[in-house]
Amino acid sequence: PLTPPGTLCRTKPTDLVFILDSSRSVRPHEFEKIKVFVSRVIEGLDVGPNSTRVGLINYASAVKSEFSLKTHHTKAGLLQAVRRIEPLSTGTMTGLAIQFAISRAFSDSEGGRARAPNFKKVAIVVTDGRPQDGVQDVAARARAAGIEIFAIGVGRVDMHTLRQMASEPLDDHVDYVESYSVIEKLTHKFQEAFCVVSDLCATGDHDCEQVCVSTPGAYRCACKEGFTLNSDGKTCSACSGGLGSALDLVFLIDGSKSVRPENFELVKKFINQIVDSLEVSDKQAQVGLVQYSSSVRQEFPLGQFKNKKDIKAAVKKMSYMEKGTMTGQALKYLVDSSFTIINGARPGVPKVGIVFTDGRSQDYITDAAKKAKDSGFRMFAVGVGNAVEDELREIASDPVAEHSFYTADFRTISKIGKKLQMKICVEEDPCECKSIVKFQSKVEELINSLQQ
Repeated sequence: PLTPPGTLCRTKPTDLVFILDSSRSVRPHEFEKIKVFVSRVIEGLDVGPNSTRVGLINYASAVKSEFSLKTHHTKAGLLQAVRRIEPLSTGTMTGLAIQFAISRAFSDSEGGRARAPNFKKVAIVVTDGRPQDGVQDVAARARAAGIEIFAIGVGRVDMHTLRQMASEPLDDHVDYVESYSVIEKLTHKFQEAFCVVSDLCATGDHDCEQVCVSTPGAYRCACKEGFTLNSDGKTCSACSGGLGSALDLVFLIDGSKSVRPENFELVKKFINQIVDSLEVSDKQAQVGLVQYSSSVRQEFPLGQFKNKKDIKAAVKKMSYMEKGTMTGQALKYLVDSSFTIINGARPGVPKVGIVFTDGRSQDYITDAAKKAKDSGFRMFAVGVGNAVEDELREIASDPVAEHSFYTADFRTISKIGKKLQMKICVEEDPCECKSIVKFQSKVEELINSLQQ
């Protein structure tokens, strides 16, 4: 078995300074959530005087250095210091805080290593409002000084300001969450951002379906005995099963207003990415699509379209419902209607449901989720952004780790699509053919000996 992801992941030697907004709009319990996020990022770092140093600036109308890059050289010391921080609860002088980072926080006297070429300088700014001073010019000076800036916005933040602060490419350096209660979901992104991958297989940073073989700075994919590597160099096929097997697959897609139109287009691409991996026909895979928000709407039933091209065209035409999030009602529809013969389902053919959601359900999901699994449907749960991981686990079939997926960012759901492509297939057991042949040979030997 592969080493668990992250085992051999060392973090880059970095001077890291957190710049935290604790203005009056940030309530005390919300500030506690920021502290949890900071602590989780620190837990994933290699902290030490010769590896990663961490400083923290707390700001509102004024700027307060909570601890400098030279103050704590152990993880335990940093985590204790973070727990002691209190919000300032006044205005929002974000530009002043960035200027403080340039002139003080990253300076030699505060423990910065500006003259050492191997050390990065990184600032993570967390804010929930519009600054009361300018940030564009001071952020440009910070970037010119070699400081890489990540900007995290929460709630009613001014997105234009975030983009003015952040380093390029903006897609990698600007993040948004709807509330402080979900900010810690960004932890994994920042742990990865500071990671030096010494073994791509060991850290799980690869696309191999079955076996990853590590080489210095790279990797290649291989397959288990009885499987062959497909032409894509990543996926594997069993005897004669795999992607060509009969399958009734229904997508259950969240069309609530929190998804947003631009992200709904990414969800459509995600669906078509999986459709691309199927062999669609009357005797092989059939695909159905249901969208839900405050109500449930069947976009097309199983078997309506007989080829991939028509399915993908129908997915692209799907309009966005843009209302609430009634996941329980949608799951009930899947159980009661989607997999019925009247809606194109075939008796005796494996049934697979892929449920996509970006937020907490507004109704009760437990009974419908249980009934789907009890009915023998194989259920995959895909969550993005503010999706609730407990709900994803409740929807997913066992083993949950293989049927539940989460990403903080819609732009990365294609990676989940790659993982799902082979998991949804009904694979034949490569050992089954061998065991039958072995059994038949043994029977023939016994008959021959009896005849003699």
